[in-house]
Amino acid sequence: MRNDIERFNQFAFHYVILDESQAIKTPTAKLTKAVQLIKAKNKLLLGGTPVQNNTFDLYAQFNFLNAGMLGTMEFFKQQFANPIDKEGDSLASNQLQKLIYPFMLRRTKEQVAKDLPARTEMTMYCEMGAEQLKIYNQFKEYYRKYLLNKIKEEGIGKSGIYILEGLTKLRHICDSPALLKEDKRYPNESAKLEELIREIEENVGQHKVLVFSQFVGMLDLIRLQLDHHKIAFEYIDGSVTAQNRQKAVENFQNNAYVKVFLISLKAGGVGLNLTAADYVYLVDPWWNPAVEQQAIDRTHRIGQTKKIFAYKMICKDSIEEKIIQLQDKKKAIAADIIKEENGFMKKLTKDDIEFLFS
Repeated sequence: MRNDIERFNQFAFHYVILDESQAIKTPTAKLTKAVQLIKAKNKLLLGGTPVQNNTFDLYAQFNFLNAGMLGTMEFFKQQFANPIDKEGDSLASNQLQKLIYPFMLRRTKEQVAKDLPARTEMTMYCEMGAEQLKIYNQFKEYYRKYLLNKIKEEGIGKSGIYILEGLTKLRHICDSPALLKEDKRYPNESAKLEELIREIEENVGQHKVLVFSQFVGMLDLIRLQLDHHKIAFEYIDGSVTAQNRQKAVENFQNNAYVKVFLISLKAGGVGLNLTAADYVYLVDPWWNPAVEQQAIDRTHRIGQTKKIFAYKMICKDSIEEKIIQLQDKKKAIAADIIKEENGFMKKLTKDDIEFLFS
């Protein structure tokens, strides 16, 4: 539609319905600008996560439905988005809720799919081996000193990119030091990889498994191990074409021999129906709970008859465990502290950095 918008906007439609409406959450994106040009008597949005990263996600979606209803972008930021996301302003939140409430019809899965089997979500703790832990500690100590010095010199507001770098490298090491893009090559020492393969070989049996990772490099390491152990699998990431993606889904759903589906978290968060699976492993959890839930929901949907077991793999005594602890410490702002890394970092204080890298 984005590419053929000149043809589409020649028509006057009775209805325009946008599925997965969070795709137009960025007002300046070409796709968002294109859909705004469509002429229609009636407009509907469908989506499971209309607010994916922050309150501002609502602006472009409601502007498509009813242009001008929420004012200009700048007005919406000043009146609603900033007070709600940065200050936890309950009055602004209530005002916004009253504005949009008449235009929303919310139905939870429990309401529309009452026969869905139960799902169980658990944290699977993995203990790093000596070599992996040694590399982790080296990088942790380096970034602790480096970041605290940066914050002292430039302030926390200007240190965000360096904090993200440190967080990402420690998360890479939690998966495997081999993911590090450094001058020196690091070994593939991975507690998570060992535990995942053991789980698939010993505990999965006749069940089918979805394995999600944010890092394509980690999926590549898992692929090598599955090949080594002669375990059949399907695979998709953001580079897989729509046609090949559909072939992979059909083969996983219908081929009893294929037990494992490896999926990059971003590529597999929406648009997949994988009810053949009943085990889900989140190898390196994304810090946005909505994205995690969407991943698990690939299998927990209408048509599912089996109980779902979802495992979040966390390295013990690592940055991953500390971020979860930090979430618990900040429950008053839990709704927006872990939306994405960027949203998370906006809430970090110097004390939080010392805690995370301690």
